[in-house]
Amino acid sequence: MSWKKCLLKLAFAGMAIGTVGLFADDAANKTAKKDDSEQKKPTKEELFAPESIKKISEAYGHLIYKNLDSPALRLNIDAVIQGIQDAKANKPSPMTEKQFEQTARLISEYAFQDLASKNLQTAEDFLKKNENVQGVVIVEPGKLQYQVLKEGNGEPVTEDTNPQIRYKATYVDNTVFGQSDDNQEPIALSLNQTIPGFRKGVMGMKVGEKRKIFIHPDLGYGLSGQMQPNALLIFDVEVVGLKPKTQEEKDAEKQLSEIDGFDDEDQFQEDLAQADYDPDDETEEFTFDSQDNPPYNMPEEEGDA
Repeated sequence: MSWKKCLLKLAFAGMAIGTVGLFADDAANKTAKKDDSEQKKPTKEELFAPESIKKISEAYGHLIYKNLDSPALRLNIDAVIQGIQDAKANKPSPMTEKQFEQTARLISEYAFQDLASKNLQTAEDFLKKNENVQGVVIVEPGKLQYQVLKEGNGEPVTEDTNPQIRYKATYVDNTVFGQSDDNQEPIALSLNQTIPGFRKGVMGMKVGEKRKIFIHPDLGYGLSGQMQPNALLIFDVEVVGLKPKTQEEKDAEKQLSEIDGFDDEDQFQEDLAQADYDPDDETEEFTFDSQDNPPYNMPEEEGDA
């Protein structure tokens, strides 16, 4: 494993890496791509000019610091800089790469556990307090709530329809981790492909209705995926239209519904064996997707080992 990947692994120790939203559309990313495409492409000579290299180097330094500035682990930035200077001077490192990898892995595990425990307590405290807020509807006690922000007067969302929506997704601290673009067409999606809390929270909404949906991690992403572990999810959703499901979609959903979950231990072990997962192989990670579909192996990227 290269030192660059080790650095990034430590920098993100215990963190929810990335800001993966519920859907692929992200307004900020679209805007960034648009801005990037409008910039004039520099020539080779301009890119490799001393002033350009200086600017790129400074920007890279900002990126490193941003990744190192993690609430899960407060690194000594001066020591990081010293380490870079020592490496440049060919001085020995205080740790071997193997020692660093092992330490980074332990830090990641401990920080992840601490953050997951803290987030879970925050989610449960919030939902308990939120039950008493006027207008909050309890769908599942302690797990799922919503509040109607605007009444709708159109047809309701049902199992046989795909809603067209606009949304904003935040954590309990109001940090936005995903949203649609108001300047684009609304997002058409199959609720069967979304997390349980979102699916249940949107069901029954009428066209024109707006809801704020509060989702416990048990009905959200829990400890899976690349979101903050055990984070409470809050979605502001507006249904702007409905599309009937095609027969192909209905057939696919029927097939998925016939797939057993993992409540049965014998079935779990059978599926585990079929997945050819080796628990002693550190190059593999056994994981579930957000829909509790069969497990799959996620080997590290080529060259990571």
